[in-house]
Amino acid sequence: MTHLSRRGFLAASAAMAASLTLPARARAASEALTLDATTRVIEVQGRAATVLGLVDAQGRPGLILPPGQRFRTDLTNRLDIETIVHWHGQIPPNAQDGVPNTNPMLKPGETRAYDYAPRPGTYWMHSHLPEQEIGMLAAPLIVLRPDEAAADRQDVVMLLHDFSFRSPQEVLAEVAGGMAMDHSSMDHSAMPMPGMGGMDMGGMDMGGMHDMSGMAMDLNDFDFDAYLANDRTLDDPDVVAVDAGGRVRLRVINGAAMTAFWIDLGPVTGRLVAVDGEKVQPVEASRFPAAPAQRLEIEIDLPADGAALPVLALREGARERTGIVLAPKGAQVPRLSGLSEADHPPVSGDLTLELALRAASPLAKRPADVSRMVMLGGSMQPYLWTIDGRGWDDRSPIPARTGQRVELMFHNMSMMAHPMHLHGHVFQVVELNGKRFAGALRDTVHVPAMGSATIAFDAGEPAPWMLHCHHMGHLATGMMTEFTVSA
Repeated sequence: MTHLSRRGFLAASAAMAASLTLPARARAASEALTLDATTRVIEVQGRAATVLGLVDAQGRPGLILPPGQRFRTDLTNRLDIETIVHWHGQIPPNAQDGVPNTNPMLKPGETRAYDYAPRPGTYWMHSHLPEQEIGMLAAPLIVLRPDEAAADRQDVVMLLHDFSFRSPQEVLAEVAGGMAMDHSSMDHSAMPMPGMGGMDMGGMDMGGMHDMSGMAMDLNDFDFDAYLANDRTLDDPDVVAVDAGGRVRLRVINGAAMTAFWIDLGPVTGRLVAVDGEKVQPVEASRFPAAPAQRLEIEIDLPADGAALPVLALREGARERTGIVLAPKGAQVPRLSGLSEADHPPVSGDLTLELALRAASPLAKRPADVSRMVMLGGSMQPYLWTIDGRGWDDRSPIPARTGQRVELMFHNMSMMAHPMHLHGHVFQVVELNGKRFAGALRDTVHVPAMGSATIAFDAGEPAPWMLHCHHMGHLATGMMTEFTVSA
C-alpha cells in the first residue's frame, strides 16, 4: 500500500508497488491519470491467489492526488467481464458515480473518462458489483488537503480486505443459500469492552451488545480464509519504514466485503482526526471501530525508543486479526499470530465512539424539510435483507427536492448492524438510539442491531442516488434503494 513521507516522497510497499515521488502523480492539468481494472496475483498463507484490482499506469494500487488537482482519470477495463467503478465518498456528477442502475457498464477493453473536482481526504474506489468487490476490485483514493502536503508527518495507508480462496460467486451462494454463520447463541456479555483510553465516558451510552430484549446480535455471515492488510496476513505483514519518535497519519480504509474491525494501536494512544474523509474534533483512544466502507485518519506519535509498533485490525466477534507493522530503522519486527487468544468484542453494539464524534465543520442548523423513517429488515435464515420491506426489484424510492434539508432515520428491525451508505451526499449523524446530538459528517453510518440512526443532509444534484447497505451479502440480496432528487 502506498505510504507518503513527510517530505513528499511516496513509497509503495514491497507487496504492492515501487517507489515514486509526489510529482510523478501530479500530472499536468491537461493530462489525465490512468487506471486499469485488472487481475493481480498475491500470496496468501503461502498460496498464490488471483484477485482483482485497480492500478495506475505503473501498476501501483489506486490514486493519490495533490491538493487542488482535478480527478481527471481514464479508466480502462482490462478484465474479460463487464465492470463499473464507484468513487466511494466522492461527489461526482451523477453520470460519473459508477453504479450499474444509472451508468452504463464498462465493457471489456473499453475506456471511460472521468473529470470532476474531488473532495479532499481518505476515500476509496471499488466495483459496484458485489461479487467483484468480494474479489477485491478496490483501491485507495487519497486526495491531499492543502495543509497536508508539507506537514511534518508520514502518511501510511492500511487497506483491509476479507479474502476467500473460493470464488466470490461461491461465497455469495453459500451465504445467501441459508448456510450463513449463526451467532445467535454466542454470549457477548462475557466479551471485554475495547479500550478507549483518553476519552471521558461520563454519562455516555455504551450502546450494549444485546438488543433491548436481551437477545444477542448476529455478527459475521461468513468465515473467510484470511483477513488482509495491504494484501498481506500477519505471517508476512507489510512492514512500513518510519522514523523513531516521528508522527504518522494512519489512513485506514475498511474495504472488507462483510467484516467490521477494531483498529488496535496496542500500548499507544492515537488521535482520530477524520472519519470518511471529513475532519472531526480529535478523539484519543487506543482502539477505534471501522465498519465496512468506513475510513479513519489517526495521528500516532511513535515511541521514542525506536521500537516497532504493530497496528492490528481485529475481526469483531472472532479471534482473527490482521495488520501492519510500523518499524523504525533497526527495530526488531515481532512475530505476530493471525489469531488472538480470545474473541474480540463486537463493533456493532458499541456506540461509544460514534456518540463522542463531533464534526469540525458541522452542517448549518436548519429545520428538516423532509423527515423519513427508513425500515431496515432481514434475517440470517432465510437470508434476505430489505429496505422498507422491499428489495431492489420492488424498491420504493425516497423523494426530495434539491436544496431541501433531509433527515432519514434508519430504524433497524434486524439482529445485525448495517453500514448504510448514501451516494452523492455527505451527511451528519444526528441521532443514535434516540439520543440526539451533532455528530460527525460521514458517507457511511453503522446502524446498530435493533436500534436506530438518524442522518441529516441537504439534497444535492437532481438525480437518482443509490442508498444501500455496504455489507455485500446484504446488498446482493436486496438491501438497497434510491434517494431520488428532483429539481
